Parts: sequence; C-alpha cells; structure tokens
Amino acid sequence: MERLAGIIRDIKFRCTSCGKCCTRSFNGHVFLLDRDVKAVLAIEPEALEPAPGPEFCDQKGTFYVSGYALRVQNDEAGSCWFLKDGRCRIYDQRFAICRIYPYMLHREPDEEGTVDWRQFSGLEQHGEYDETIPDEESMEIARETKEYENAFLTQEIRFLEYMQAFFTRNRLRHVQKIYDDQLRAFRKGAEIKVMVFFDDRLEEHRLRLP
Repeated sequence: MERLAGIIRDIKFRCTSCGKCCTRSFNGHVFLLDRDVKAVLAIEPEALEPAPGPEFCDQKGTFYVSGYALRVQNDEAGSCWFLKDGRCRIYDQRFAICRIYPYMLHREPDEEGTVDWRQFSGLEQHGEYDETIPDEESMEIARETKEYENAFLTQEIRFLEYMQAFFTRNRLRHVQKIYDDQLRAFRKGAEIKVMVFFDDRLEEHRLRLP
C-alpha cells in the first residue's frame, strides 16, 4: 500500500476531463465487476454487452467469457454508452474501474523477465502531471486500487473454477481451431453463441455484427 501510494504521489496525475479514458479507441473495453453489472442493470440494462475476447470456445462452437463490459456508442472513438458531450451521465454512480482509473495494476514482465505490478495506465497519454497529492488521499487511492484488483482476480478465479467443473461435467473442451474459425465467421456476419459468467452462473447471448 505504501509503495503504491508513493508512486501515486510521485506521478502527480491530474485529470483534465479530456474523456480519452472513456473511449474504446484509447482503452479497449471497460470490464465490469459483478457488483457493477448489477448497478448497470438497475440504471440502463442495454448498456451491457459480453466482454470481448472470450476465454474459451468448446467443440460445439460456443464461446465462454468471464464477464460483461460497458457497451460503446456507434461513433468513431467508440465512446462509452454513458458519455455525453464529453461528460459521464452517471458520474456519481460510476463503477469501480472508473473510480480508480488510471491507477490500475498491470501484471507484466520487466526487461529482465521478472513479473511485477506496473502501476499506471496511459502514462503521459492523457491528463497533466503537476498535482500535489496529499498522503491521506494517495493512501485512499491505493486502497481502492488494491480492493478493485483483489475483486477482479477473485472473479477471474471463480470463472476458471466454474469452467473447469462445467467442462468436466458436460464433457466439453476448449478447441483453438474452432475458436479461430468461429471468430472469422463472426467477422463476416455469422451469429455466435456466447455464454457470459455472471453471479456464479452462465447467461446466454446471441451476437452478430451490425
């Protein structure tokens, strides 16, 4: 905690409300924790979509993904569903990943191959770096960041354990060739079946590109 808080103070990040972090062109997708999915369901259920990049595809061509993401608008940047005129429509109800961003912990190797936690997303690609952050505030940011990462990893582990049992029980297996073939067909307009892990169960979705 102290190490992360120190990095936060050293970086001195200040948000300039540029809105870059709220677009898919800059940030890929916004993965939601289960508790945030429940919040979206209470606000605007149509804002949800299966997270891209399913982890598995069985021999029957069904995909499996570990959770939901926020849908984006049909604009050039892929703006978040809740972004309007450069501002979040539900800012006071924003989700865990939105609250901690850009203080995210990426697990990746350094130049020597040692895996460590890299503690900032989009460094020097947005915002400004001149803000003095008090010790108490930096510790609170560090606490929220650690809490999010723990919740994310716990959800991922639950998904993997569930899938192991589900595949074993139903005599299924992941087949990479079918995965690749199904994605190619999807990009050409075919419908695919995606099972989304949410609240310790699988929910079925049928997807087709517009």
